[in-house]
Amino acid sequence: MRFIHIADVHLGAVPDKGYPWSQTRAEEIWRTFREVVQMAEREQVDLLLIAGDLFHKQPGIRELKEVNYLLGGLTKTQVVLIAGNHDYLKQDSPYDRFSWEENICFLKSRQCGYVCFPELDTQVYGLSYYGREIREPLYDEVYPEDLPGCHILLAHGGDESHIPINWKKLAGAGFDYVALGHIHKPQYPEEDRMAYAGALEPLDINDTGPHGLIMGEYVSGKLQTEFVPFARREYIQEKLYSDNETTDLAMEEQVEQLIRRRGQENFYRITICGYRDPEIVFHTKSYERLGNILEIRDTTEPDFDFEELLRIHGDDVVGRYISRLLEESKKQGRSGTAGRALYEGVAALLHPR
Repeated sequence: MRFIHIADVHLGAVPDKGYPWSQTRAEEIWRTFREVVQMAEREQVDLLLIAGDLFHKQPGIRELKEVNYLLGGLTKTQVVLIAGNHDYLKQDSPYDRFSWEENICFLKSRQCGYVCFPELDTQVYGLSYYGREIREPLYDEVYPEDLPGCHILLAHGGDESHIPINWKKLAGAGFDYVALGHIHKPQYPEEDRMAYAGALEPLDINDTGPHGLIMGEYVSGKLQTEFVPFARREYIQEKLYSDNETTDLAMEEQVEQLIRRRGQENFYRITICGYRDPEIVFHTKSYERLGNILEIRDTTEPDFDFEELLRIHGDDVVGRYISRLLEESKKQGRSGTAGRALYEGVAALLHPR
């Protein structure tokens, strides 16, 4: 029995709203989901498991019809899904009364239910959200039925507001595989037995790293899984470093090289660290034309030559300020109280805002 496990697709989300690429990203989320369905058909997998938050919010009839059309076209694959905390079943929700194609099973009960696939020798369990939060540890008392074959639990949650999970209890419950959703970064609480597939496409700057799906295979009582990167883009957080030789143009080249190396299609939060010549200004706003830059922060500090400043300023306010703190800052180091006061104070005196 072979399956694909996805979660947190968030159809209808508009990532990075207000940025030039936000609408493109909304469309890409739908396209990536469609490509997963095409992959399931191409590979002729037995099950497509969707562990909650297929939609970013309560879906309307139009969205449900689109998804039903895509999933209903699968010629071999059975689909099982649950509702998560984003697409939970509100009262009178179209989700609740929608008629799905025969190969789609929506486990929409508040209590854990299951569906049997005798031809696959497999049972799939799960429950759906009926509100934004569930603080009860509902999976603590969920166990597979006394039936032969493979037992899979679809579970959405894992934090204190969204079905807290006791990992030891869940590991001992007897499921062959727990297909998890809610956490957007892929991870394995227990290798080959429990996995967060992560968001299919990253949704914001905190969703760093690869995103995609999990392929699994159950043969003769043994399960093997593999994470498969599938997303079109990544969010990348990077630090670039400056010293007192770095010019504005040199820093711009660093940014350009970073984007070329990590991928023009990706999104970036860049922090410039270290020190700079006090006369140099990094024009970070102009760097944004180099790629999909969400944020670029300059945290550098001016690298003053205090001996030269003492010679220039002598006994004026700047010179006296340096004289009072210089020796103590040498003892403490630049990160000490006196060192911080010296650098920040001189910067404020020389370049008042």
